[in-house]
Amino acid sequence: MTGGQVARTRDQGEPAGRPGRARILLLWDIDGTLIDGGHVVESIYPLAFERLTGQPARHRVSIAGRTELDIMDELFARHDVGAVAPDRVTAELTAELHRRAGELRSVGRALPGAAEALRALGTQDEVAQSVLTGNLRDNAALKLGLFALAEFIDPAIGAYGDDARERAAPLPVARRRAAAAYGSDFAAEATVLIGDTPRDVRTGHSGGARVIAVATGASSADVLREAGADVVLADLRDTAAVVRAVRAKGSLTWDPK
Repeated sequence: MTGGQVARTRDQGEPAGRPGRARILLLWDIDGTLIDGGHVVESIYPLAFERLTGQPARHRVSIAGRTELDIMDELFARHDVGAVAPDRVTAELTAELHRRAGELRSVGRALPGAAEALRALGTQDEVAQSVLTGNLRDNAALKLGLFALAEFIDPAIGAYGDDARERAAPLPVARRRAAAAYGSDFAAEATVLIGDTPRDVRTGHSGGARVIAVATGASSADVLREAGADVVLADLRDTAAVVRAVRAKGSLTWDPK
């Protein structure tokens, strides 16, 4: 899959069946977990706001752990802008990121250990691996493609910022898509979310998933522990520790060391 491509599935995201022995549904956050997009990622929203409204964004909003449409909704509200059609917002956010794809490739990077972790888990027959991200589907595909992280991700069973404005809402969507693809349900306890923010932790736990948090974004390991992450890792460099954490049956008592 190239940066601008994304797997299209039936019925707005429901994949065709694919037999397999997968017993664990693994869902990755993207920004701050798999990639560092530098200043480019955060700059997309005020730029899109200005193109949509004709006025500069005077206020900053937090973007960590949120869907792209939720971020834009807050920007509109902070500037007393009336409702903007979601399809216009989606189109502009996608266009803006694609306009800056070269800059993103230049200043961004795959975080250390990300490719190795994806590769190792992608070879585990029991693991179905995709994303649970606030990124719009096309933006998620672009980012993963730019940094050569798409090979072991099954985009058809993931969930995206297009699926719901609230960050936690897409989790059941991913579980439903994975069940349709693999021919069996993935129970809550068989679902694992890997992210880097307290919002990611809350998202996973709200759907009953186990959460592995990595302190590679803006939140420290202590903050992620306080948020209730089941496992906290400094980063993804220790591939074996990441694999053990995904396959572990325990929660707070599990020690990656």
